Amino acid sequence: MMTKTGQLPILLMGPMVRRAEQACVCIQFATSKPANCRIDLLNNESYSEQQSIALGEHLFLHFVVIKPINEQFPLDTQLPYALFIDGKNIDLSPWCFENQPTPAFVIPNKLTDILHGSCRNAHHPAKDSLVSASKWQNTQRSKNEQGAQLLLLSGDQVYADDVAGPMLLVIYQLIDQLGIYKEQPLELALPSDINEQLYNRHHFLPKTPWQNRSKLGVGYWLKKDEPHFSSVKAYNHLIYFEEYIALYLLNFSAAAWACVDLEKTQYTEQNNKNQTIFNAEKTALIDYAEGLSEVERLFANVSTLMMFDDHDVTDDWNLTAGWEQAISQNKSSKRIVSNGLASYWLFQGIGNDALTKTSALIQPFKDSLVDEDVWQFKAFDKSLHEFNYWHYELTTTPKVVVLDTRTHRWRNESNFNEPSGLLDWARLTDLEESLLSHEQVIIVSPAPVFGVKSIEAIQAMFNICGQPLMVDVENWMAHEGSAKKLLDTFRRTDTPNETLILSGDVHYSFCFSVQKRFGDHPNRIWQLTASGIKNEFPRKLINVLDKLDSILYGPKSPLNFFTKRWHMEVDKHQTIDEGQKYLVSDSAISLITLEQGNLSRYQLIHGDGHLTEFDLEHN
Repeated sequence: MMTKTGQLPILLMGPMVRRAEQACVCIQFATSKPANCRIDLLNNESYSEQQSIALGEHLFLHFVVIKPINEQFPLDTQLPYALFIDGKNIDLSPWCFENQPTPAFVIPNKLTDILHGSCRNAHHPAKDSLVSASKWQNTQRSKNEQGAQLLLLSGDQVYADDVAGPMLLVIYQLIDQLGIYKEQPLELALPSDINEQLYNRHHFLPKTPWQNRSKLGVGYWLKKDEPHFSSVKAYNHLIYFEEYIALYLLNFSAAAWACVDLEKTQYTEQNNKNQTIFNAEKTALIDYAEGLSEVERLFANVSTLMMFDDHDVTDDWNLTAGWEQAISQNKSSKRIVSNGLASYWLFQGIGNDALTKTSALIQPFKDSLVDEDVWQFKAFDKSLHEFNYWHYELTTTPKVVVLDTRTHRWRNESNFNEPSGLLDWARLTDLEESLLSHEQVIIVSPAPVFGVKSIEAIQAMFNICGQPLMVDVENWMAHEGSAKKLLDTFRRTDTPNETLILSGDVHYSFCFSVQKRFGDHPNRIWQLTASGIKNEFPRKLINVLDKLDSILYGPKSPLNFFTKRWHMEVDKHQTIDEGQKYLVSDSAISLITLEQGNLSRYQLIHGDGHLTEFDLEHN
């Protein structure tokens, strides 16, 4: 652990290539001191513009936007770059692939290889698939090939609601080491000692008293208060803004771990169960930290774009209108959700659009730092929650449309406890317009559009019993209006001939192909679900659900005609040489290979390095 600020590395988070287009390229990184920064593309005339945000006494987040001087940057070719800080050429060899003198990325045009994944839980015992993806990319570059042109991360890049005990301790080490600016205290009766908070925070988070709950629900009659934060693993839920900032650094940066001492973290309370959990989490985090330098290498060499799902903020974020109402009526709950969204904006959102629209929040954010380096976010929150441009598109071939399925929900106004639609009418209409007049389109939807029917049926039963939060009823078919509008869009004759839907969220992977049952428009939809990068569904249970789905919803089953998507024929594709599974619960990131814009291969790169491929011909 580094104890003197003079020993802090200049780069606290290495260069991460974000949005990359012909007219501009955005690269983000963090330094331990204020700095004048520029990035040069070595074989192209360019200049750069810098935007910096102070997050602590020794923490500065930088965004450098590189623009061409004369002609636009070339497409589909490797572009090496160099970073200069205060005029000094920074050694970027730790971020280079083998036999490459500098990091290099590709501005994608005709997409051929895409890496996609979601759900990266730092303390899950599964191996980090981003490490395997980086090694795969290194192999491609060593063959003088581009490898993946894009890395798409579609949700749960961090788990703010499911935090390991050792992680919470090193978060506070990092806050102190970097002097990360803190926010004003919240009205929560938390113990002053962070060790006493371990595995106990859920007791201090806001709840709705049972007297205020609906008499139509079981909770009222059981006299059970309802937690605002519904995660079943909220024992160490992040609360303060500075905690979210430290979590991002520890998820994205190997240097951040050099500033803390994970080995010496100890659980000091007398609870054998928690001690066992703490030890297992610590072992997983040690392995996770060791792989981060490899992950940073991938970030520095491949354009990486992201989208939030719930765990980036908190579990079940905006699942029902009732959930939203409970959060908005409590200052502390609203503040915690705002902290999650603000930290997403800083570390994920700004790079997605290269500051085009997200930069509008920068000055209100900076103005929130008041005397004694303390954040006061009351005014900023208004701007943050009014911001409507988390979604974005890429003008590649195929076109990429990334959906925000969290902040534009179609609320059920007749019953606030019913699940909200993942997109409201306005955004669904925008999506419809985005699909028209294109031969092929890639849609990034955090939750699968075409999910496993048997699992959705189980979720529907829990919803009927008034417990949508218990099983995360967050599928597209759970809301009548949004389901109908989306399926009607796919059934139009002027939609793309081939649509790829990239999804995650569910902690298992699968490949479905979908076509209309009626009509002569030869369109095909591929539902490609990869989850999780470092997370897994219980394997025995997923095998049972896989068999149950095959029995209940086989091709000739009459139950198919009772589903909302009965107008669409959904075919499931098995894995090759893997016991012919439909559902794979094994940590992985997907590799999507295209030929002339159409899907040609769908593979999973697993955390231990082995590959699984789905059979696209037979189902």
